Amino acid sequence: MMKCHICDAQTSIRFNATLLNKYAADFHYCVECDHIFVDQPTWLDEAYSDAIVRSDTDIAVRNIFTALRLAAINYLVLEERGNGQYVDVAGGYGLLTRLMRDLGFDYYWSDPYAPNLFARGFEAATRQGACVSISAVEVLEHTTDPLDFIRQSLLEYQSDTLLFTTEVFPDNAPPAPDQWGYYSFDTGQHIAFFSRKGLSLLASKLGLHYYPLGRIHVFSKQALPTWKLKLASNKLLVVPIALFAAFRLGSRRGKDQTLIRKRSRPPQA
Repeated sequence: MMKCHICDAQTSIRFNATLLNKYAADFHYCVECDHIFVDQPTWLDEAYSDAIVRSDTDIAVRNIFTALRLAAINYLVLEERGNGQYVDVAGGYGLLTRLMRDLGFDYYWSDPYAPNLFARGFEAATRQGACVSISAVEVLEHTTDPLDFIRQSLLEYQSDTLLFTTEVFPDNAPPAPDQWGYYSFDTGQHIAFFSRKGLSLLASKLGLHYYPLGRIHVFSKQALPTWKLKLASNKLLVVPIALFAAFRLGSRRGKDQTLIRKRSRPPQA
């Protein structure tokens, strides 16, 4: 019997699968917190030999729409109204960070497993001070210990709020292995899966409020206004709100270019 790494309850093996076409894995299920996970995956170094898998064909459009959604939430819902600093943890090649800076947010990048290609010069540093919120896009399903990942990320960047994306399965109804492509057996990277019920219990374990907004989920120490969350996640209003935020904040494209050029100048004699 394997204990759940979120609630320590006993789990059962839900199914077996072959990952990366060669590694046999047991997928454990915790009925207490509605959570599926793989224990001690030994193939992760191989799975992450490329930070972005070739089959992730929607990476560009996903980042564009995610940036608009994050901009709407950060600007309309959180009290800072787009001011302050933000960090994208496990930020991949930095595309989301660059898009968020283009929309006017003082966003920074962090990822120990991928090169920063699009947001060079805007790497996060713990000494930079507290962040309004942090984002983790398509990250939670990659974690061996989601509880610790969230706790440490909020602590490291001194933030009260995490905005993240992950696909969820129906409450108390884990899909069969052949009925949910999100298991992504061919990549070997997805090793943790949640329902909304499970995410709610995870937030409770961390002492956080949970707000499901479609594919985006919000964990926060603060009780956030639900009417603003509904507006910011409305499909018809997301783009207008995000563009209004960009208009009020002012894009950082030009300012960032000037800053990078200034940094690259040789020191005056």
